[in-house]
Amino acid sequence: MKLPVEFEKKMKYLLGEEFADYEQHLDDPAYYGIRVNTLKISVEEFLKICPFSVTPVPWTDNGFYVPREEKPSKHPYYHVGLYYIQEPSAMAPAAYLPVEPGDLVLDLCAAPGGKSTELGAKLKGEGLLVSNDVSISRTKALIRNLEMFGVRNSMILCTEARHMVPSLSGFFDKILVDAPCSGEGMFRKGNTEIKNWEQKGSEPYAKLQREIVEDAVKLLKPGGMMLYSTCTFSPEENEQVIEFLLRNHEDLSLVPMQMQDGFDQGHPEWTVTGREDVKRCIRLWPHKIKGEGHFLALLQKAPGPAPVFSYERNPEVKLTKETEDFFKACKMEIDWSHVREHQGKLFYLREDIPSLPGVRILRKGLFLGEMKKGRFEPSQPLAAALRPEEFSRYVSFDLEDERTIRYLKCETLDVDMKTDGIHLIGTGQYPMGWGKIKNGRMKNKYASSWRWL
Repeated sequence: MKLPVEFEKKMKYLLGEEFADYEQHLDDPAYYGIRVNTLKISVEEFLKICPFSVTPVPWTDNGFYVPREEKPSKHPYYHVGLYYIQEPSAMAPAAYLPVEPGDLVLDLCAAPGGKSTELGAKLKGEGLLVSNDVSISRTKALIRNLEMFGVRNSMILCTEARHMVPSLSGFFDKILVDAPCSGEGMFRKGNTEIKNWEQKGSEPYAKLQREIVEDAVKLLKPGGMMLYSTCTFSPEENEQVIEFLLRNHEDLSLVPMQMQDGFDQGHPEWTVTGREDVKRCIRLWPHKIKGEGHFLALLQKAPGPAPVFSYERNPEVKLTKETEDFFKACKMEIDWSHVREHQGKLFYLREDIPSLPGVRILRKGLFLGEMKKGRFEPSQPLAAALRPEEFSRYVSFDLEDERTIRYLKCETLDVDMKTDGIHLIGTGQYPMGWGKIKNGRMKNKYASSWRWL
């Protein structure tokens, strides 16, 4: 791989004698991985049914290397949300942010959702996940990935961090800032990253990162923790951003993180003032681990009085008879005082949230379905979030049954079922979507935008 001249010069300075090892590894194939969705299945149970040749990723409990040629995106287990396909080093940021069930969590630069899906899984349905991205086009993948994973307690925003500050200052227990960066750690993945670096370099990203983290700190609750990460090597975007934060915020401190074989610490000599505490940061180099380049820093805000928030109240939702009948068959626990309706569409978010004027909200909770004239249409996200025992009518196809793939291709199917009406359709114990059965024929209700291609 031919590196830009200025980049090669910089890397020789940063790596010294190790540069030859780094350069040699650039021509190796990139690593490929999957991360198990512990919202739907335990790692132990997944390994019993795993159809791939996998080996563990050392820095996370639920990540595995998998050969690219085994095509994990072409398996029903991917479509029912049992795992997320993710580059192994990119699993580290969400793994190192210590999210607990019940936390209020913000993923500030979330699209396409790889890290948000893991944060949602760590919450185990308790608390709140707010996933945000400034790009409306990128949020399409973010929405789908969170919905496919079955995350029930999420909000999805499309805004700049500064627009959240007036309403949510000091609100979040945990924040992940996987910042936009120059992408130097991903050069092995292709020429796009190299061309981007040649056009922009590090400077515009370093400026943007400082703006983002300044707002992120304001959103962090006293005593809360924030993980800053990039997929670049540049000290200007890594150690020096952390140095900037610590200099401007005396109530912030770096939290030590567990080192793994091949991990490197942050480098004080790459800061402006020689800060020794940046040794608590972690650097992942592609010539030292089985993965690409990453930088991680875990910060904690000092304890203090928690701010007080005023919460908006949802108006009572008037349900149609058909909607009430549907939810008599649905055993999912729903607090209807936390269900809101918008143009017939129902959304459920159990956690209270302050009003957010000036903030673009794309999803506020789990999309349950739509009330239409004479019927209720349950949503694809609701099907993905349910367990088989949470709906009274469940039809399961074996994994080897050709109807499993045909269902995912949105085909009409014959079924051996005497009960007519809406059924939850799955493979084994894992729901795929909805089907409407009449006289042994199933009209496929699987979302066309999720269709197997």
